[in-house]
Amino acid sequence: MTEPLIDTAAAARAYELDRAHVFHSWSAQARIDPMVVSAARGSYVWDGEGTRYLDFSSQLVNTNIGHQHPRVVEAVKAQADRLCTIAPQHVNDQRSEAARLIAELTPGTLDKVFFTNGGADAVEHAVRMARLHTGRYKVLSAYRSYHGGTSTAINLTGDPRRWPNDYGTAGTVHFFGPFPYRSPFHSSSPEEETERALRHLEEVIAFEGPGSFAAIVLESVPGTAGIMPPPPGYLAGVRALADRYGIVFVADEVMAGFGRTGRWFAIERDGVVPDLMTFAKGVNSGYVPLGGVALGDRIADTFAERPFPGGLTYSGHPLATAAAVATINVMKDEGVVENADLIGETVLGPGLRELAERHPCVGEVRGMGVFWALDLVSDRATKEPLAPYGGTSTAMTELVAACKAGGMIPMTNYHRLHVVPPCTLSADEAREGLEALDKALTVADRHTVDG
Repeated sequence: MTEPLIDTAAAARAYELDRAHVFHSWSAQARIDPMVVSAARGSYVWDGEGTRYLDFSSQLVNTNIGHQHPRVVEAVKAQADRLCTIAPQHVNDQRSEAARLIAELTPGTLDKVFFTNGGADAVEHAVRMARLHTGRYKVLSAYRSYHGGTSTAINLTGDPRRWPNDYGTAGTVHFFGPFPYRSPFHSSSPEEETERALRHLEEVIAFEGPGSFAAIVLESVPGTAGIMPPPPGYLAGVRALADRYGIVFVADEVMAGFGRTGRWFAIERDGVVPDLMTFAKGVNSGYVPLGGVALGDRIADTFAERPFPGGLTYSGHPLATAAAVATINVMKDEGVVENADLIGETVLGPGLRELAERHPCVGEVRGMGVFWALDLVSDRATKEPLAPYGGTSTAMTELVAACKAGGMIPMTNYHRLHVVPPCTLSADEAREGLEALDKALTVADRHTVDG
């Protein structure tokens, strides 16, 4: 790989302007020291000093086909030359083709696509559709979840970022989803976890009013909250409960979709068809902001003669949908989804489990495809997290620094390290990342009872 030329003076100027004028999300502004990224290709990024890093974060788990894929870059350039923007009330060929390609991939009759700017507003509009379809207001969502930063989406979210934004007026009701490693149901097997989690969900529905719920919004595989693949039968059980009580089932595939789990959509693994499905991130690898809602016939028919009261200026933006068309075709032509599945089965999964055997800070390894989490602990016996829920720790700070010193950008959240590289990752790149992770975990081991 030819190293890109980095203008260090320009990078320094960019950093200076950032710190003077850019207000960063989810951050105490005076306490951050953001890294300048001056170039990126494939699975790698270069900082402002020209240092190369293996991107094991896919930025925000969205560069599924890696950085700067030439076919997608060319598609965006060609569309810019032809037509940069058009209002959503008009027909555009890239929007139409992107919708067709997505509808081909989605399960069941999810054949209509409403385009948004990203995942959060996809969730917002999916909930709006469900409320209008059912005439109900309340919405169910899980603790240990993330659905976005906008008003409804952040209230649906089940992690601490919701707390400062939650005024108890959004109509959201939270429940515990299955999580065998830290089971809220004291289960002793995946089957028992499924049975108890479904019983708990039905009890919440019963006590909150079965006729009051418009939707249940559920990540097919919870991502930011810990990459927790649901045990067998759980999603099918949720589907059955939704049907029993007339609740719209919204599958949130914003992070898990478009190849990340080794399938086009994570929910395929369970053979379940939701009523609505949200997507974003991997649909065009984040090259231009894009999200959307895929609608099944039942919901779409509600708005056949009745206007849907929602929309966005940039819904199905030509540059974004051109990127989506190119991305999906690249993924098909180059076997990107199959590669993610293979890398997970043969390199990442076995490699991470081998690391867990040698590093006492690793409590559990879980995941699939290129979607993995290490649940880090200070004590394996008690499962004491290496950082508090909703916070960080010296151990995690040192772990991140060690990863970067080893030439790898990690993604961490509280006491977890997420291994979420591009779906195009090669076996050699996966081994390179595992080697860097091996050295970094040695640093975290010092903070365990066995360290």
